[in-house]
Amino acid sequence: MARTQAALLGQLSDIDLRLLRVFRAVAEAGGFSAAELELNVGRSTISRHIKDLEVRLGVTLCRRGRGGFALTDEGRQIYQATLKLLASLEAFRGEVADVHKRMTGHVSIALFDKMVTNPAAHIADALRHFDDLAPEVSLDIHIEPINEIERGVMEGRFQLGVIPAHRASPSLEYQHLFEEQMYLYCGWRHPLFDTADISIDDDAVRRCKYAGLGYHSPNMEVGNRLGLERDITVNDQEAIVHCLQSGRYIGYLPDHYGETFVKNGEIRTICPQRYQYRCEFVAIQRISPKPSRIVATLWECLAEAHAH
Repeated sequence: MARTQAALLGQLSDIDLRLLRVFRAVAEAGGFSAAELELNVGRSTISRHIKDLEVRLGVTLCRRGRGGFALTDEGRQIYQATLKLLASLEAFRGEVADVHKRMTGHVSIALFDKMVTNPAAHIADALRHFDDLAPEVSLDIHIEPINEIERGVMEGRFQLGVIPAHRASPSLEYQHLFEEQMYLYCGWRHPLFDTADISIDDDAVRRCKYAGLGYHSPNMEVGNRLGLERDITVNDQEAIVHCLQSGRYIGYLPDHYGETFVKNGEIRTICPQRYQYRCEFVAIQRISPKPSRIVATLWECLAEAHAH
């Protein structure tokens, strides 16, 4: 595998880059047909490009047939390597643009989910200001869990991320943006829904089935501190709402996101004075290599939008 990659990189051409971009699109779309719209080329052309890349690399990248589309083990490794390579090329373009004092290029950012209803979050204002300053820069915005955002920023796949603060990494720079209030909720069919808060204690809460995020986060830290063992593991907060609506689970949500469901009588807070915490949100970027002027500008836009 290492010898094959070394041979390819030793004679990397524009054609290789084009094939790698096609492969990335296919992998992210989940198949040839699904990638047609993204690439604006026919399935037969996509198939030929993937075959050409497999010949160049000397490995089979994916399986396709009646069983559906799936990356091989080698394909998954090549996909991760492709993301890093293309991110490095984009960083190079950004540095060249810096030399010429031009704000052109491409930036990928990743955001944690369900921030849009938080009145303290001014991501939209930051994007508006950035577009005023750098109208020729194109953006990709991804919604991802905390661990994926951190890993993507460290690897260079994302140039910036916005996440709940939890633990610091020495390879990342952090900037405070805003906070949100978290409460513990249950659904209208749950036994605690009609139980007065005064009758609910820690033991009663611990006896409930708990829906929590499955990666290191403030949510996980608070759940562990209360002795809540996850009976169901989720990767985003919308999934927690589904669990609450089932009437079988309790779980934490941001107050701004839970507000509509509370007003509709679908969920309620449980002892809000006791079972609550505040969550700080931060912007993150790599310390090294030094961010390009474009990324630094977006970083400053985020800071200014949340300065109040």
